[in-house]
Amino acid sequence: MDMRTKVSVMATKKIKVYEGKAKILYEGPDAGTLIQYFKDDATAFNNKKKGTIQSKGILNNRISTLLMKGVESMGIPTHYMKTLNMREQLVRRVEIIPLEVVIRNFAAGSFAERYGVEEGDKLPFPIVEFCYKKDEKGDPLITEDSIYALQLAEPEEVDILRNFAFRINDFLGGVFYGIGIRLV
Repeated sequence: MDMRTKVSVMATKKIKVYEGKAKILYEGPDAGTLIQYFKDDATAFNNKKKGTIQSKGILNNRISTLLMKGVESMGIPTHYMKTLNMREQLVRRVEIIPLEVVIRNFAAGSFAERYGVEEGDKLPFPIVEFCYKKDEKGDPLITEDSIYALQLAEPEEVDILRNFAFRINDFLGGVFYGIGIRLV
């Protein structure tokens, strides 16, 4: 059975693995794969405000495909395998490190609020922040020592995350600059 046939068969009997704010993950056609479905749901303020934007999932799928291919072209591994249709991608099943990696190029949002600096000011250099990916706690800022104490990641993994984050920031900065958007 070729991949297309396997995916087609899977589409008729999908087994949901996970549902988040923007995506649903289903078992994939082969071991170690998932089908990632992009939803039209929209949330803001840490899921406190909810709505629907027609065709948002279709647009997110296209943008994700473009960006994942670009990141992979830089030699950075991703979970992306291929786009299946307007709303779905075939992706690798991965082990999630419960950290959110934020690169800041400008003072904005919680950074500006936390430090009392002017929103929109360009920072002298991009900085990295780690947040503990825990929705019920509001994804709090976390120090590296806390990451190690909670055994969320090893020092080598944090170094890799930081390195990839800065490289991806450079890539995204260029992509968005090219279409007139400032990457904050």
